[in-house]
Amino acid sequence: MSQFKKWVWGLSAFLAASWVHAEPTAYIPLGSANVVIAVDAATNKIIRTFTGVVNPHGLVATPDGEYLVAGSLSETPVPAGAPADTPNSKLYVIHPVHGHVMAEIPVSGWTHHEAITPDSRYVISTHPTRGGISIVDLINNKVVKTIKTGPSPNYTLVTRDGKYAYVSNTGNGTISEIDLSKLEVLRSLEAGPSPEHLVFSADEKMIYVANDRAGTVTEASVQSGKMVRSHKIGKRVHGLDLGDDGKTLFVSSRTDNKLVALDTVSSDQRVLTLSPEPYHLDKIPGTGKVYVSSSKAPKIWVIDQKTFTVTDTITLPGGEGHQIAVIR
Repeated sequence: MSQFKKWVWGLSAFLAASWVHAEPTAYIPLGSANVVIAVDAATNKIIRTFTGVVNPHGLVATPDGEYLVAGSLSETPVPAGAPADTPNSKLYVIHPVHGHVMAEIPVSGWTHHEAITPDSRYVISTHPTRGGISIVDLINNKVVKTIKTGPSPNYTLVTRDGKYAYVSNTGNGTISEIDLSKLEVLRSLEAGPSPEHLVFSADEKMIYVANDRAGTVTEASVQSGKMVRSHKIGKRVHGLDLGDDGKTLFVSSRTDNKLVALDTVSSDQRVLTLSPEPYHLDKIPGTGKVYVSSSKAPKIWVIDQKTFTVTDTITLPGGEGHQIAVIR
């Protein structure tokens, strides 16, 4: 083998190994700081900052990792006499490689959280003050439909097959099931009081619901639409996500300054004190980590899922961490 071929072979092996062991990148909107940051999940270091966004809160990534879409908590007043659905807020389409906002998409009402269909075609935004969701076509960068779901819609899940979306309605204790082929509401599921953040069970047969003011997590059966169980967590339950083991639910209690690891099989709970006010949280797939933000301090705690300990802290340049999008 020539020296050149050996060099090419060695470089290829190195690149392949680097790709296999590469850690994902977590993209985090920082709300009042008016930026989205990129964090290297291997080192927990901020590696890039994206500007040109206003009060970003909800964030999703296209499954191919090419784009990020951020929703804003800010809106401009609707002029007197204008139609109720007059656009007065924006979604921001960010190209993470190029490092800037590629497009701005007008929407009606400020956006709480985002979801995206598996084919990258549609972004679903919840608009609490408008009582529904918007469906944005990412090919044409425009809203194709708005759907009324209920008072104060908060969070959306999309099934892995892309057929259905589920939207929590904080104001009436329900979850709206959306047929994504027809873009219409099929039925309402029970969700417990003040439902906000949602996450599927590993088999998507259950939806775990954070009931903020009640301080509980409820389990809603997708098949029956009924509540199955309720777990008392603590005051002002907010963020939740399912761990890599498919059975441990991580839940934050803002007022009680704690993170709870709930075993969804046995109902056992482990408690980790985090202060001040643990807020949004997301697992970082493939790393064994959970990132937990604070609503009162510019920081993110890095939690080891197995040992349930704080292994690192990410100091933010300002603002507060919200809905995290991960690109692998």
